[in-house]
Amino acid sequence: MPNREEAAATAQRLRIVFGRLRRRLQDASAVSGLSAPQASALARLALNEPASASQLAGAERVRPQSMAKTIAALHDLGLIRREADPDDGRQKWIYLTDEGRAAAQGARSHREEWLTDAIAQRFTDDERHLIDQALTLLERVVDQ
Repeated sequence: MPNREEAAATAQRLRIVFGRLRRRLQDASAVSGLSAPQASALARLALNEPASASQLAGAERVRPQSMAKTIAALHDLGLIRREADPDDGRQKWIYLTDEGRAAAQGARSHREEWLTDAIAQRFTDDERHLIDQALTLLERVVDQ
């Protein structure tokens, strides 16, 4: 029978490490004068366009007021456009502009480059293989 205390300690450590990794990746996204929340919202839109402000806030796990500020800044920068929903004029859909799409791609590339460099520079071949094995095991958690 698995030791629940050890499993709980591992779960807590895993949650902390992944939270820190997520924050580091967000920081790595902050390119071209964009804040991490702005870059993250652009990346989210690039994956799921169009989206409403409430959908973005929920997906990013931020308050609607915070997302409204992020959206306003992105709009002022010309990275997004807002269009009224043809079926519900109260609803606004958010789309990336061409400039916004390029910024989202740049942020994604910057995140991938940062993580690739960190893994390549900080780990030996054997350690990278071990990380890959651990990721295979962790996939069981999310694939349940």
